[in-house]
Order: sequence, then structure tokens, then C-alpha cells
Amino acid sequence: MAKSGDILEHPVTGERLVWRKVARDTGGELLQADLYVAPGGFVAAEHVHPMQEERFEVLAGVLRLHIDGKEKTMRTGEIEVVPAGRPHVWWNGGQEELHVLGEFRPALRTEMFFETYFGWAKDGKTNRKGLPNPLRLAVLVDAYQDELRLARPPFAIQRALFGPLAMLGRLLGYRAWYARYSAEPLGPPARYHERRPTSA
Repeated sequence: MAKSGDILEHPVTGERLVWRKVARDTGGELLQADLYVAPGGFVAAEHVHPMQEERFEVLAGVLRLHIDGKEKTMRTGEIEVVPAGRPHVWWNGGQEELHVLGEFRPALRTEMFFETYFGWAKDGKTNRKGLPNPLRLAVLVDAYQDELRLARPPFAIQRALFGPLAMLGRLLGYRAWYARYSAEPLGPPARYHERRPTSA
């Protein structure tokens, strides 16, 4: 299982995550990490967190954030909160290492998503843009659709495309969780954790 102090690295995008607080520390309310991004580093694709708020606080360096069709430059001390459902993408906009305090509320299974995705990257399973092959990507997106979706195409089209690809990917042995990356098995998505009324 993820724990505070664990480090994840993506050698292609130049990202390094150091967990400050994981879901287990906060009862699932918060996932918090120090994110270090090398000059020229970037997040691999514009994306959406459909059920989570994401907060960026720049601790050092320059962050370029594209949200709501606009680009903004953030410097040390500046904070931006991206509401759930807003497409966004970001990158290191300066010549020095970028250091951001990142937060997800609620935590959901986001740490497991990063463990698998960064694990693939470290094992050389991503392309020059930092993305896995289409079958791996489909398995990942299908499993973690509560945590992260691509910004385009529309989600209904993604489901129609990625559903069959994910099924094929799983038949070929691709998984959204691997014991070598994460000690804790992948649990059900958040939509299956809704509180149900109990009989008196």
C-alpha cells in the first residue's frame, strides 16, 4: 500500500511524486503530494477528474496551467483549485525545477492509478509523450474512470472506444493494478461505495 514518503517517478514526463498524505492517513478525504517537475517536464495529456477537486500550490518555479480554454502562469506562492469535471493540463513553464504541492479531494484510488501509470513508465512501457500503448491505456482509463478521464473525445465516445479495447487488453494480460507497483489490491470504484440505507 502507498504510504507517506513513497516516491514515484515518470522518466519520460520528468515528474517525481513524493506522497505527503495518502488516503489511509486521511480516511479517504485527501491525497497530498509534493510534485517535482524537471525543466521541460509535463503531464502527458489534457484530462478531467470527474469526482475530485485538484489543488495546485506552487512552492518553487513556474507552472503553466491550461484550464477553461485559457492559459495562466503561476509562480511561487500562487494557488489554483481546479473543480471536479474541468478539463486541464499543465507543464513546467520555467527553466528551473518546478515544485508544487498537489492535492486531490477526495482521495479515491488516485494513488493506485499513479503507481500503475508511473510503474509502466519506469519499466519503459510508455511512448515519447509519456503514454502507454492503446490497450494498456484503455485498461487503465476503464478501471480508473472515477479518478481520471481524457478531456477528449466526449466520455460517451471514450466508453464506446475504450470498453472493447480494455476487454481485449485484459485478455492479453494487461491490468490496472500490479503487485510489483502497489501492495494493496485494486478496490471497487467510488460509485460502488455509495452509502445505502439500512433497514431498522
